[in-house]
Amino acid sequence: MIYKDGIVKIIKRIQYLEKLKLAFQRSNTVCLLGPRQCGKTTLARSFELSTEKHYFDLENPRHVSMLSEPMIALESLDGLIVIDEVQRKPKIFEIIRVLVDRPDNSAKFLLLGSASFSLIHGISETLAGRTAFVDISGFNILEIEKGYIDELWVRGGFPLSYLADSEFNSKAWREDFIRTFLERDIPQIGFSIPSVTMRRFWTMIAHYHGNNWNAAEFARSLGSAEATARKYLDILTGSFVVRQLPPWFENIKKRQLKAPKIYIRDSGILHSLLSIDDKKSLLGHPKLGASWEGFVIEQILSLTDNNRDVYFWGTHAGCELDILMFRNGKRIGFEVKYSDAPIISKSMRIALSDLNLEELFVVYPGQEKYKLDKKITVIPLNDIQLKQY
Repeated sequence: MIYKDGIVKIIKRIQYLEKLKLAFQRSNTVCLLGPRQCGKTTLARSFELSTEKHYFDLENPRHVSMLSEPMIALESLDGLIVIDEVQRKPKIFEIIRVLVDRPDNSAKFLLLGSASFSLIHGISETLAGRTAFVDISGFNILEIEKGYIDELWVRGGFPLSYLADSEFNSKAWREDFIRTFLERDIPQIGFSIPSVTMRRFWTMIAHYHGNNWNAAEFARSLGSAEATARKYLDILTGSFVVRQLPPWFENIKKRQLKAPKIYIRDSGILHSLLSIDDKKSLLGHPKLGASWEGFVIEQILSLTDNNRDVYFWGTHAGCELDILMFRNGKRIGFEVKYSDAPIISKSMRIALSDLNLEELFVVYPGQEKYKLDKKITVIPLNDIQLKQY
């Protein structure tokens, strides 16, 4: 992106470089997980851990040939060994286990992957207890120039979409990404599903963005079994393009929601699937509030480095909390509102009481931070990066 001063800025992903450094202090093998085109390769190339670095890309035929006998190719190497798209050669995990267990081992492995089910399965069988994980997504508000949150929201965080020199090129890149993902990436990870069918399903999720998963309804729309709809959802989740936010259950006398909420993880991809071209069309779209909700949730999870111990909470009576997070033994709540001046709702008070929240933050698109109650604070999205939750 060319900023207002006419200068193209280079975005250094310091947050993730530090995460990788800390991960290698815990383990000789680190797995960097995230969707395709989110910047994993660029990050790995800029990461310095030792004087020696060896890079293999399993989508490069030459590198694939070099690793046809992985033990021979890798056992003599020292320093940092980077293997990109490692899920394409799952048998290599067995070789890495042997190499990292050598008494005189001086090599460290950085494994890059964009399909969590393949990687986690392979690692759980061969590298259990030997691997640290780092999750990466697109750009977050901590990484971009101040004043460009709306651009990040509309275009999404994929680097080539966000940094495109025009709205037209940003949208074109996202359309190409969607097509390539459906026609090439899904078959490469072992699923033979017509791209037209999967695009239809992905678009259906976009229309349900921020709602609870309903397998029966999706199955009826697809003309398939519920198990098929569930399989499609898991494929998109495992490829990091859809998020399933799990429900939290509390021992209270209320009927609580038990199905996960579903979101398109990247707001730019969501807008492309919904045929939203720019901010003007977004502001007039019925999914405006849901789009803002999903965008903010992804930012919170990225900035607080907490993707696993996070839930939503809801009851059949309509009370709901967008995010319930456990931090340092405390329960922190987040409610997301696309409003100029959010106010206390009955649902917020019930969530505070029933969930015994330490604090409840209401995230909105404004600029001022203010208190609604002793435990309820309205905060701008920018303010999330200033507080250690």
